[in-house]
Amino acid sequence: MRFRHPDGSTVHLAYCTNVHPAETLDGVLAQLRDHCEPVRKRLGRDRLGIGLWLARDAARALIADPAALRGLRAELDRRGLEVVTLNGFPYEGFGAEEVKYRVYKPDWADPERLGHTTDLARLLTSLLPDDATEGSISTLPLAWRTAYDDTRAALARDALTTLAQRLDALEELTGRSIRIGLEPEPGCTVETTADAIAPLADVGHDRIGICVDTCHLATSFEDPGTALDALAVAGIPIHKVQLSAALHAEQPRLPEVRTALAAFDEPRFLHQTRTRSAGRLHGTDDLGEALDGNALPETAPWRSHFHVPLHAAPEPPLTSTLDVLKDVLTRLVGGPAPLTRHLEVETYTWQALPDALRPRARSQLADGIAAELTLARDLLVDLGLKELP
Repeated sequence: MRFRHPDGSTVHLAYCTNVHPAETLDGVLAQLRDHCEPVRKRLGRDRLGIGLWLARDAARALIADPAALRGLRAELDRRGLEVVTLNGFPYEGFGAEEVKYRVYKPDWADPERLGHTTDLARLLTSLLPDDATEGSISTLPLAWRTAYDDTRAALARDALTTLAQRLDALEELTGRSIRIGLEPEPGCTVETTADAIAPLADVGHDRIGICVDTCHLATSFEDPGTALDALAVAGIPIHKVQLSAALHAEQPRLPEVRTALAAFDEPRFLHQTRTRSAGRLHGTDDLGEALDGNALPETAPWRSHFHVPLHAAPEPPLTSTLDVLKDVLTRLVGGPAPLTRHLEVETYTWQALPDALRPRARSQLADGIAAELTLARDLLVDLGLKELP
């Protein structure tokens, strides 16, 4: 979906396909047919943006076979779909029964991460619409925090510097500019937007910036104004924003609140949980750890890294951090010029929701994704953007 900002520039809105597990090219093509095109039709649009997730095997198949890449591009066009952004964070196995810590491997100290991201950038130059010259890729925020020392930090910095040089060369070759956004996430070495400033300044190249995920920002109790102002002062570009909402518990000491939270403690993904108490951020790696014993103070609200559907907050006594998303969106695209042009709805946890909230059929999932995109569209229109055909 495209929107015209009052300054005349185009802002793109997509939804991320990592909600549909697929490791192979055949699986990706099936996603377009079974999920993406039905969402487009529900919205009554001739064109729908998707934030494509290409796992390692799918990406390698496309790199090795130019005809297959042309076929993917033709299939996108045929189904009324367009791609200006890729989700390069998960490498493989995102549809596995247990993902947890696996999603952070390989990290940016591992040459595999550089190679995969280079492949994605090359592919994106071919997948961009004919009238688009800029693409974005969101990626791992360097590494999970454990076993990340100065040596690995230096390897990661060198890898990102090499990537920036490769992206420069790619633009010279293709005329298309691909930019990378590190996506701060709780528990990683870059947990917050503030954590991103120093390593990105070390790389010192505007192709390597940040991807703001509004669920992650909210989970870490970052104030949107403070966070975004600091990035602006430091000159860190925001190449992409993932529109997502975290799980919020206002009174975690109450038994009924803990019971409600326990319904979201599922075995597939990590749900890092945070609270801010006495001026300090306290956290656990997963929701179950927070619910067991006295791991977190109970005197202040808890937030958990569980991407809840944007249009459907959990039933009381829980809620979501949709207000944080709205604040970020207002600050980034509600001003005289957009501070980012790539927006992506990223609720990948539909099949991890409690049983009563989980979609039972493809049609229900398509309905839910379309409802999320409708909410995002309405927010953009309210900010003065005009939806384009």
